[in-house]
Amino acid sequence: MRIGVFLVVAGFPGRRPGEVLRDTVEAVAAAEDAGFDDAWIAEHHFMSYGVCPSAVTLAGVALGRTSRIRIGTAVSVLSTRHPVDLAEQAAVLDQVSGGRFTLGVGRGGPWVDLEVFGTGLARFERGFAESLDLLCAALGRETVTADGEFFRFREVPMVPAVRLRPVVACTSPETVTLAAERGLPMLLGMHIGDEEKAAMLRRYRRTAVRPPAAGGPEGRRAGPAGPSLPGHVAAVVGYVGDSTAQAVKELREAMPRWLEPGLAGYVPVDGRARPRRDIPAYVDFLCDAHPVGSPGHCVERITRTAEVTGLRHLMLMVEGAGDQARTLENIRRLGAEVLPRVRDRLPSSRRAPASG
Repeated sequence: MRIGVFLVVAGFPGRRPGEVLRDTVEAVAAAEDAGFDDAWIAEHHFMSYGVCPSAVTLAGVALGRTSRIRIGTAVSVLSTRHPVDLAEQAAVLDQVSGGRFTLGVGRGGPWVDLEVFGTGLARFERGFAESLDLLCAALGRETVTADGEFFRFREVPMVPAVRLRPVVACTSPETVTLAAERGLPMLLGMHIGDEEKAAMLRRYRRTAVRPPAAGGPEGRRAGPAGPSLPGHVAAVVGYVGDSTAQAVKELREAMPRWLEPGLAGYVPVDGRARPRRDIPAYVDFLCDAHPVGSPGHCVERITRTAEVTGLRHLMLMVEGAGDQARTLENIRRLGAEVLPRVRDRLPSSRRAPASG
């Protein structure tokens, strides 16, 4: 069982963005010391929910501070980036880190980012498949060219040329199908529970292709039975306390203080109604559905998720308390009191391959 940490890089009340960014690098180093397999860094723009505008850049800093742990983006927003530029940055990190970098990408949303970066609403609404295909080409070939609706350019060499497979954030059936048809692993969010994750995995298996060999022909459809899970990873909240009641109480008190203003920062680019959450109810869901509680409860919850979904790779969102000292203590306790027991129950012979 692979277990990582997920760092939202949230702008907690009373903390400056630069301080949060530095603390995030310290949290990655702490996760390596605690025995986690990987660390994943989120990317957001123009909002306090997450104050890291370039997950690739911060991942590079974190890779330089560590020696073993794998580091990924969760996710780099593809609708506001040129796919070849992102591929070049991923290739640099792959080469200088000895293969410890994983690129996670997502479609993003209809937010003001599209206006600021000039990519426009069309890239979000109908350009994701073209962007993803160009990214995969740039990460898997010696040369790349484009002749599509959004990208057109002559053939150029990829320097450095690498063989990387991105992970795709999937929050809708359409994106699941898109990832499955390309044989790409999915990243599933913490906003859904085990049963919804399992349903998305079943949809993936129904339509999946086997990924192509490096530099080889396109993948082929796997058939009704589907392939084995190709390195899918899911985000869950992970917070350990002396008792389950204590852990739940702490998150119920802390999370709304940064979730409420953070989620309010999503500004639609076209004036459409912004979806709103009942924040206390959402926190209750997160505490109930995910490993939040005593060490034993966290082990049971992670084991149940693995059994219900078949997933063998989770990332734990460890920052819920909104305080750096408590985040580092949470990482330490999860590493010491939860990870060894989970790995005893779900031994290494059943581990999923790394998603890079």
